[in-house]
Amino acid sequence: MLRAAMALRLHDTLTDELQPLRTLEPGRVRIYVCGPTVYDYAHLGHARSAIVYDVLVRHLRASGLRVDFVRNVTDVDDKILARSAERGEPPMALAERFMAAYRQDMRALGCLDPDVEPRVSEHIEDIVALVQRLIDTGHAYASEGDVYFSVESFPDYGKLSHRRREDLLAGASGRTDEAERRRKRHPADFALWKGATEEQWGWDSPWGRGRPGWHIECSAMSMRYLGESFDLHGGGLDLVFPHHENEIAQSEAATGKPFVRLWVHNGFVEVDRQKMSKSLGNFFTVRELFDRFEPEAIRYAMLTTHYRAPLALDWTVDEEGRVTGFPQLEEAERRVEYLYATRQRLAGIPPKRIVEGDEAPPPELADYARRLAEALDADLAFPEALAVTAEMARAVNELCDRARGRKGKVGRRSVEAAEQAFARLGEVLGLAAAEPGPMLERIRDRRARAAGLDPAEVEGLVRARAEARARREFAEADRLREQLAAMGVEVLDGPEGSRWRLP
Repeated sequence: MLRAAMALRLHDTLTDELQPLRTLEPGRVRIYVCGPTVYDYAHLGHARSAIVYDVLVRHLRASGLRVDFVRNVTDVDDKILARSAERGEPPMALAERFMAAYRQDMRALGCLDPDVEPRVSEHIEDIVALVQRLIDTGHAYASEGDVYFSVESFPDYGKLSHRRREDLLAGASGRTDEAERRRKRHPADFALWKGATEEQWGWDSPWGRGRPGWHIECSAMSMRYLGESFDLHGGGLDLVFPHHENEIAQSEAATGKPFVRLWVHNGFVEVDRQKMSKSLGNFFTVRELFDRFEPEAIRYAMLTTHYRAPLALDWTVDEEGRVTGFPQLEEAERRVEYLYATRQRLAGIPPKRIVEGDEAPPPELADYARRLAEALDADLAFPEALAVTAEMARAVNELCDRARGRKGKVGRRSVEAAEQAFARLGEVLGLAAAEPGPMLERIRDRRARAAGLDPAEVEGLVRARAEARARREFAEADRLREQLAAMGVEVLDGPEGSRWRLP
């Protein structure tokens, strides 16, 4: 049974208003998201976009909808060609290597694979056919081996970016060189096909050897897998103009149909209050941050801000200007640690403390799935979703406290509701879904190393203390606890034995 998934409202860039999700086919959502151009490792901006649409897809599926999720890979591009020349590596080999790295990084961040992940290099025939269709309908023209879309042939040009068509056409003259101006009928016309010599990277076409322009690829591939009209197109805010504006123009000119019903765009990642960029020296790949933080902490941090707002990350530096920390990511890792510790406590409730009965579960547990869905239905309100999750986790800990109290008992319905809440958290937000034990150990050990401690040494002292207690050598056990405390280590004793953590 479909939940009121159609209660989902998202900000539509085209209308600049919140719009309900109305699908072309009842019960089925077709989504296309612009993926990476694979000439380098994925950075935080790539991570944010992937996580935003991953949660959207998860939420729709959890609501009972069938989702066809397509995310492309641009493996034919001038940036790839330039990087391959720098490194002396064949373009397709370089693209293949970075595409594999991107997949690996997004999986580490907890993102599900798209249903289809089309690559430009495998869809040249589709692209050539669409370009020819535009030529045949008078919306494109060949010129000296290139093919250009005629912007003047599409009266609605500018409707997505909310810019006046006249301003766009007038401003385009400053973005082209003399040779390109000579080939174009109008400065704002954009390339559908770029000519190349026999020695250059390219494919044969009716207009000579060449390769696709950037914009045409997404129209061709989205139509191939989702149809000439589909439900939702997503991407970063930087893609609104010119990429998505041009997609609309060429797609609707070719088909005469509305291209996409809902346009969704996520905001930038800012570091130290500035848009992340290599030129500013605040550019970080996710792999660099994996060395400092659990990937799930990065995912959590990406959900602390509304997806359309800038996500601002601050950093701290030492006297020599070296980056020493990221406060938001450090806090996110503590929140992830708390969720896993809560799950571990829940699983550790002794069966004898769980009783049958009519006790109703706390509303923070019983209503968690509904409250989470309502937060996401409201234009993917991620901070509200995390707030609901924090209330759920607090209720679980209260349940565990009661179970561990002297003669404490808890109802089976409450325990099952807590387990179901954590299952929904993992299903929809992609959080706290791994095995708690190994995750908590990884976070603890990484934090210990960052504090200058050797986790193996600490583990040895904790084990020696437990052995001293078992021999009833309490003075030695106290001495070891004091030694650990001086190192900043807290020892926790429980029915399962002793474990340690950094407060």
